[in-house]
Amino acid sequence: MTTYKQSGVDIEAGDAFVERIKPYAARTVRPEVVAGVGGFGGLFALPPGKYREPVLVSGTDGVGTKLKVAFLAGRHDTVGIDLVAMSVNDILTSGAEPLFFLDYFATSRLEVDAASEVVKGIALGCEQAGCTLLGGETAEMPGFYSRGEYDLAGFCVGVVERSEIIDGRTVKPGDVLIGLPSSGLHSNGYSLARKVLLEDRKLALKETPEGLDRPLADALLEPTRIYVKDALALMKAVKVKGMAHITGSGIPGNLPRCLPDGTRAVLSEKTWARPPIFDLIARLGGVSREEMFSTFNMGLGLIVVVAKEDAAQALSLLNGRGVKATEVGRVEQGQGEATAVIEP
Repeated sequence: MTTYKQSGVDIEAGDAFVERIKPYAARTVRPEVVAGVGGFGGLFALPPGKYREPVLVSGTDGVGTKLKVAFLAGRHDTVGIDLVAMSVNDILTSGAEPLFFLDYFATSRLEVDAASEVVKGIALGCEQAGCTLLGGETAEMPGFYSRGEYDLAGFCVGVVERSEIIDGRTVKPGDVLIGLPSSGLHSNGYSLARKVLLEDRKLALKETPEGLDRPLADALLEPTRIYVKDALALMKAVKVKGMAHITGSGIPGNLPRCLPDGTRAVLSEKTWARPPIFDLIARLGGVSREEMFSTFNMGLGLIVVVAKEDAAQALSLLNGRGVKATEVGRVEQGQGEATAVIEP
């Protein structure tokens, strides 16, 4: 008699996995949760009276080929943080507070220990973002993925008061750009990074290349920084006019998304520190400056636009919270669609 388990799907392992991850999800529960992990759907109630005109904001993303590095290193405890970060940082740019998060974990055969490490990271990311891990889905698909590999997708929902939506409409020439540092590559550009460092140069993940102060695996698997709590605190203190999460396509591709037509952002590369992993990729791969800036965040994970008169207060607040934020540029008059220029 042929069984489902013999075909590659282990229901008992799936049940054991759910039990294993329940304590991780429990640490993220907000008061608004009606029903979370274990049911067919997660229930979340907006608190009555807290919002006059609540607007829900949703986002979804994955981790990309950074997962390949995790597979090679046999380390699965950080990519869950990346998964949460990519979605919560996105909806944050509208001024939204993340409320709850759901994950989708797909693999060929469920390996409970590795999968539990992934979800433990997801729960940690939710804690950092202040949102609830409300539920998720685990799919075993034998023959679809290589043994020992998996894919991740994340889904986040947040809320913002309609009158407090950040959409960049009030941005004008003279406004100041404040950069919040990235922790490294975050979760973008890994196809290029892997080609240069692992495929072409054949560096070992356990070695420390010249220019780095730690093993390559540590630098490549450094989790994406989650900006939620710092940015929400900033929004309470000053008027944030625009906000850009710097992901794939870098500063030139993302910063203009929060600027109105007829403006351009001008940044000075000398105004912020750049993690050494970027210079390592550029040097070993012969990657041009233009290509680097159009692929990676180059040391800035979030850029905020404020009025000139609010810049000092914004910087004081962020630095007081341990964020090494700097004034990285300004908004100028432009022509046509918004653009961003990075001066050497």
